[in-house]
Amino acid sequence: MRTSIHALTGFAAALALAALTALPAASQPLAAATSPQSVGFDSARLKRLDDYMAGVVAQGRVAGMTTLLARHGKIVAFNTYGQADLAGQRPMEKDAIFRIYSMSKPITGVAMMILFEEGKWRLEDPVTKFIPEFKNLQVMTGLDSQGGIATEPMKRSPTMRELMSHTAGFGYGLSDNSPIDRLLKEKKALGSTSLHQMIERIATVPLKYQPGTDWAYSAAVDIQGYIVEKLSGQSLGAFMEARIFRPLKMTDTAFQLPPDKKSRFAQVYAGDPATGKITLATAGPSGAAIRDYTKPPSMESGGGGLASTTADYARFSQMVLNKGELDGARILSPATIELMDTNVVPQDVLAKLQARGGTRFNEAVGFGLDFALVMDPRKAGSLEGKDSMTWDGAAGTWFWVDPTNDLIFVGMVQRMGGLPGDELAKQSRTLTYQALVDPRK
Repeated sequence: MRTSIHALTGFAAALALAALTALPAASQPLAAATSPQSVGFDSARLKRLDDYMAGVVAQGRVAGMTTLLARHGKIVAFNTYGQADLAGQRPMEKDAIFRIYSMSKPITGVAMMILFEEGKWRLEDPVTKFIPEFKNLQVMTGLDSQGGIATEPMKRSPTMRELMSHTAGFGYGLSDNSPIDRLLKEKKALGSTSLHQMIERIATVPLKYQPGTDWAYSAAVDIQGYIVEKLSGQSLGAFMEARIFRPLKMTDTAFQLPPDKKSRFAQVYAGDPATGKITLATAGPSGAAIRDYTKPPSMESGGGGLASTTADYARFSQMVLNKGELDGARILSPATIELMDTNVVPQDVLAKLQARGGTRFNEAVGFGLDFALVMDPRKAGSLEGKDSMTWDGAAGTWFWVDPTNDLIFVGMVQRMGGLPGDELAKQSRTLTYQALVDPRK
């Protein structure tokens, strides 16, 4: 019996390795684990994760999906489900390309920190040091008697720390949730033809609150993209390609991809409120039409403009987990990664968010430099490790990096708005960690 079990385990490992090496060279993110048990997972329990994801696809809630789980730099599971294109009956492949939208933000954060390490800026610097157009920003105080936006002068410039943690006060313009967001949307700030034009349009819109006094998801990372261009003398895409993508062998990640990769794009869908079924999405997060990534974007959006693959994003995530290095390519120092993984949102703001409810942030879940982080996972009701770093994208992509358990997870779907309640991200965490039965391995 023991011989048979060992033979089956070896056969399964050989199949996993064969599947991995059958991929195009650029899509080999990490080595395969010899078995889930070798890195602390129970195979039977891990199947619950696989079954759940397969069920989401079988129920028609998403067209297709890929998930990648790795521990100690070894792939535990790299699975595909369903279709990349329902109409064309194109199966989801491991090298499928996805619109990652806001999962662009951590990459822009890394670009910023490369320049930080070169002494180009400091966290205490006022944003106006690099963007003088923001020197005369006003701050919304409410609505006047005619329903217009009442304002007061900005008491001080936001700092770079606040810019990288969404506490600077900027709006976003992706929704109609506030008068500031509506105004940014009207001015088409995110539809600008250059990052400098975007800055000029944002400069005409008041802040939502005085810098440092609240948290609001914002265009701050697109503003960071402009700062990267200004400090580096390169376009944001060129800087990322030279300093992040090429060293990390992320060959399918970019703001624009060649036409010969178009057949690898997963189609993007949206939920139909009337039927509950998914239909082809016609608009992106800002309400604009879904763009063709084989053509140049109107501007390179550090907040949401990149396309990538599961394998590429796993390489980025593993670099972060490795404290700034992967396969001999050093992107950042360990201390810089630790800085990004440190909460910078003031405690009174976190308490305010917790009391307000309806947000993902509270005294257990904070925000570092372009990453959300779990400071106290058990208090947050999660099984993941302390100081896990995470974010997600508007079409349902998600990832996390867990330094406590030396683990990364990347999930990719293409459904605008994701599933209700952040369900895939939450369920994948629970089902991953319930299977990690021997974290000492």
